Amino acid sequence: MATEFKLPELGENIETGDLVRLMISAGTSVTEGQPVMELETDKAVIEVPSSVSGTVGEIRVKEGDKLRVGQVIFTVENGAGSVAAQRSEAAPVPPKAPPATPTPAVVSRIEATAVPSTPASGASEFKLPELGENIDSGDLVRLMIAPGARVSEGQPVMELETDKAVVEVPSSVNGVVREIKVKEGEKVKVGQVIFTLEGGAVAPAEPPRKHEPVEHISGQQAARLAFRMAMQAEGKTEEQALPPDQPFAAPPAFTMPVQLGKVAGTEHRDPVPAAPSVRRLARELGVDIHSIQGSGPGGRISDDDVKLHAKNMLAAAVAAGQAPAAGHFAEPDLPDFTKWGKIERVSMRGVRRKTAEHLRQAWNTIPHVTQQDRADITELEQLRAKFAPRAEEAGGKMTVTAIALKVCASALKVFPQFNASIDMGKEEIIYKQYINIGVAVDTDRGLLVPVIRDVDKKNIVELAAELTQLSKKARDRKLTPEEMGGGTFTITNLGGIGGTGFSPIVNHPEVAILGLSRSRMEPEWVNSKFEPRLILPLSLSYDHRLIDGADAARFLRWIAEAFEQPFLLSVQG
Repeated sequence: MATEFKLPELGENIETGDLVRLMISAGTSVTEGQPVMELETDKAVIEVPSSVSGTVGEIRVKEGDKLRVGQVIFTVENGAGSVAAQRSEAAPVPPKAPPATPTPAVVSRIEATAVPSTPASGASEFKLPELGENIDSGDLVRLMIAPGARVSEGQPVMELETDKAVVEVPSSVNGVVREIKVKEGEKVKVGQVIFTLEGGAVAPAEPPRKHEPVEHISGQQAARLAFRMAMQAEGKTEEQALPPDQPFAAPPAFTMPVQLGKVAGTEHRDPVPAAPSVRRLARELGVDIHSIQGSGPGGRISDDDVKLHAKNMLAAAVAAGQAPAAGHFAEPDLPDFTKWGKIERVSMRGVRRKTAEHLRQAWNTIPHVTQQDRADITELEQLRAKFAPRAEEAGGKMTVTAIALKVCASALKVFPQFNASIDMGKEEIIYKQYINIGVAVDTDRGLLVPVIRDVDKKNIVELAAELTQLSKKARDRKLTPEEMGGGTFTITNLGGIGGTGFSPIVNHPEVAILGLSRSRMEPEWVNSKFEPRLILPLSLSYDHRLIDGADAARFLRWIAEAFEQPFLLSVQG
């Protein structure tokens, strides 16, 4: 009997990866724990071990494919899988019940909508129906059902945000919900199974409907409606409530399902303690009365509760419009490059794709400023050459970057705001009581940033050895996601390539990054004469929301002086 090997969980927030290399082929033997593939995720290249043993039968993927967690990779003949799978195989298989013959009406529905036949167990599947022209996916905003709940045809079961609007998706099946196969926040596609039902009957699939007279209106319209109604309930006009020089504004991307006479999605919920007049006010304002917290005895809802809820909705809508939603940045359309010559399109994979997304987020989130300075490292270079053999004995190289790790760790203790993060949602500054510094490493797959932990507790020789080991792992594709997380500050050194200065991008959620350029001999005025000195250019980019320019100048000058006075650095601790 064939056993399937499916892609296992890859780590927190990692759901997909690009298949770099298959390490098995059809007909070969595989054992549990044996590496069977190399997968490039957004964070690293990892080896995936087999969880089954046996002879490889059919391989269902090929190198270069994008794989998802849970996808079948290959089958194993005469294989042994997990304990649960072995028990399942050992248990006697009950004979299949003959499929029930559906009535002609049901057969017509199934054929018309191309829905798979109902399984013998009596369960049926609800799949995401067509959403409209050129819309094949959406983000699941809210599930309106739960396992064990009964659904009927036409009942709204989910809210989906597409590129155009937020829509309610009605059920096309009847029965009791057995298993929900998606979760809120996921991107779901047309045809994807959303949930299964026991004893369900399949109805004709319909596009998401808006429950006439429901209409999805823009944020400007929705917020204005709520505001106007709230003001009318207080006996005021919109003009009286707003100053003359303050035009009404709301986020254009905000959408709000409004149903005149009945709030969308409340048809199948339990009643709430509220008088008919209060319910009518909630309907007029387009407010879901089930979402209101009553202030009266037993949670009873009053007119004031409804008005307060409407005002809070308006405030939230306006606040959301003050900044673009994370991950929703408009990309300009590209011209047709083929008009001018031959082109080649190559998919952005793994590390490069994640780097592009992360840096765009950092650039759009952080108001960047870059401070420049120079450090005279003539004496430091002599010290570096003197202690290089000791670093080599420990398995590392005494580089300027290794020394910079120790210098920055000391500076971060003196200037703790550079070892922090900003939580704008809670309006708080998070000061870290640990110092973990990331070092950018240039690899053939793009930029990787391994993190050295507790830098302040290690001497330069130890740091040099650890930096050498992590850099080698990065270039050999052996770096794990855990080894790239938890950084509080970053160093990037382009001195080995060249350049006299640059503006590095802060590695969000950190607030600063130090760039090192190529050092070179320059004439410096020392003791009333020019002398040749080795000068190291320094570039500090920082988050101006937390760090002022004067603080950045002091921080970078402190680092420069630490480089210039090597006797302040302890090689041993």
